[in-house]
Amino acid sequence: MATDTPFKVCRCKDPDTDRPLRNKCPKLRRANRSWSLTHGQWAYQLELPATADGKRRQLRPSTGFENRDAAQDEIDQVRRLLDLAGKDPKRLTEVADLIQASRRATGELPDLDTVRFRLKTDSALGGIPTLAQYLTGWVNDIEIDENTRRSYANHITTHLIPHLGDVALDQLRPHHIHTLIRKIKERNEEILAKRNDPDPAVRKSVAGKRPTRDATRSRIRATLRKAFNDALREGIIAGIANPAALVKTPNKRSRPIVWEPERVERWQTTGEVPSPVMVWTDELLADFLDYAADHAPDIHPMLHLMAYRGTRRGETCGLLDAEVRLRKAEIGIINQITTYGGGSIRHKKPKSEAGNRDVILDPDTVALFTSYKAQRAKWQLAAGPAWPDTGLFFVRPDGRAWHPAAVSQRFRRLIQRGGFPPIRLHDLRHCAATIALEAGIDIKVVSEQLGHSTTTLTRDTYQSVSKELHHEAAGAVAERIKARRRTVS
Repeated sequence: MATDTPFKVCRCKDPDTDRPLRNKCPKLRRANRSWSLTHGQWAYQLELPATADGKRRQLRPSTGFENRDAAQDEIDQVRRLLDLAGKDPKRLTEVADLIQASRRATGELPDLDTVRFRLKTDSALGGIPTLAQYLTGWVNDIEIDENTRRSYANHITTHLIPHLGDVALDQLRPHHIHTLIRKIKERNEEILAKRNDPDPAVRKSVAGKRPTRDATRSRIRATLRKAFNDALREGIIAGIANPAALVKTPNKRSRPIVWEPERVERWQTTGEVPSPVMVWTDELLADFLDYAADHAPDIHPMLHLMAYRGTRRGETCGLLDAEVRLRKAEIGIINQITTYGGGSIRHKKPKSEAGNRDVILDPDTVALFTSYKAQRAKWQLAAGPAWPDTGLFFVRPDGRAWHPAAVSQRFRRLIQRGGFPPIRLHDLRHCAATIALEAGIDIKVVSEQLGHSTTTLTRDTYQSVSKELHHEAAGAVAERIKARRRTVS
């Protein structure tokens, strides 16, 4: 344990050896052997617990103190830190290691409350990592599915480490995150400006680079919030509010807009698409499905299911043969196919508990699926022993599983060749929801059909495009006013 008291040192050198005299300089003492009031600085030298391999060691700060009290305060702080470990030899060694490493790296001792918390929670006592150090390990160790890990890793390598990587985890504050958001916005403006630059070379410099939209910025903040919460729970840091939870970022959800005839006409003239999320009218949807049945019969049943019942792409590709009960006119959604890494596919459960659901089929869909099963049997007969047993309902003509990206690509080509106003494959799901609401289906039923966890998401996303109730409301208001007017033009 530390027992020594503060003493004075100086930077004077021996004229013969040119070595520092430190506490041996004759100027440090007055005639009565008391310490000089004007020469040198205060220091201390403490015996620390031995290292893990039994070697002795001392704590000798390389920088001096302005007065004796400051040196004594640090001695007392070292003693309090060591006392936290009690009589546990292992913990005493770890605390001593931390004291020595922290004093050398930063010139300061570890925080008393943080060390106490880590000892209490049986956590590691190592120094506070930078955000880059912590996030790099965290994203590899956290137990999540691979797609989520890839999303987190992209946020970390593209945004968090370049802008905040050097900040110590316990020093992160809301203003750092506000700066990150500001720099992302500035980068967005730079990309957009270069896209519109008259110089082809400048435009080429941002080819393939996309602005980081509000929703992505919100997800970046969510990644940081999750990582910081884990650091608090694991005792890596203590007594700090999560700065990411104190920063609000807009998360504007793009609402579906219907391809009304007037919008289609303008798109045909200008190529302008009004919104990132577009849905077809029921007339356009019916025309497209007829076109797909004629030009892509192998994939048409999948598109039909997505358009009629709003299943997700991965759920449709991953529909299990054993979950198709045509006699009961229903299917079970308990599996999906997702992509990860370099585009490889894997099976996984639906994205939420609400995603595990039974979907009721209409008679037309049952008839289509019955016909599809007969066609699939012909494919299997032609393939013979080479036919793979995937356990899936929808397969390619050679029996292999559909890759989700291939389905999206086929869908885009069908739209382009058929001259239909553009929507995404996912927007077939929006079409199904919109048409169901327009048909007067209760929103609770629609929400369960889509696999939403609550009706709030369904209402917020789709209610704005369901116009029947709005037309009724407009008519009711007009009739009420009209009954009280003397003349109506």
